[in-house]
Amino acid sequence: MPKPESFPIDKIYVPVKRKKALKPELVQEIAESILEIGQQAPILVRPDEGRFVLVEGLHRFEACKALGEKTIIGVLISAEIVHQRPLLSDSAEAERDKMARLKKLRLEKEAAEKLAVASKAVVETESAELLRKRPEKRIGNNLKATPSQSNRRNSGSTPRTLSEWLTQQKRDGGRY
Repeated sequence: MPKPESFPIDKIYVPVKRKKALKPELVQEIAESILEIGQQAPILVRPDEGRFVLVEGLHRFEACKALGEKTIIGVLISAEIVHQRPLLSDSAEAERDKMARLKKLRLEKEAAEKLAVASKAVVETESAELLRKRPEKRIGNNLKATPSQSNRRNSGSTPRTLSEWLTQQKRDGGRY
């Protein structure tokens, strides 16, 4: 394999057909990576009458260009290899797309897990607060409740008809 070398960015031509596949969000992501760790993978270019034609690495090329770089690391390949590359570049693009989808799914899963943990904590806190407040409101635990209120709470079954309810209220000393 040929050795990577430095190419002037302004001498590299990007075919119009290739420019249509440009994804600005990917360019930004690659630019941030280049700022942190530098360019790791060289682009591929082929010679063409005093200039170079970009074969592979559009997003890396655009990221370096956006960062204001004057040169980019690349590998010079022959035109014969270029005709053999479409299968490789299609599979590489498919692999990148797959990795991007997997990363998105992983991030969504992590966000859902964080949301579940946070909502569980909120529910537990609210439940504990309700349990803490509930005994104060219950008549059975209220020491200040009158005997008739306590009896009313504990007096067996609930009435099924209005006449049963009236009878129960008279018996328990309730007002109706």
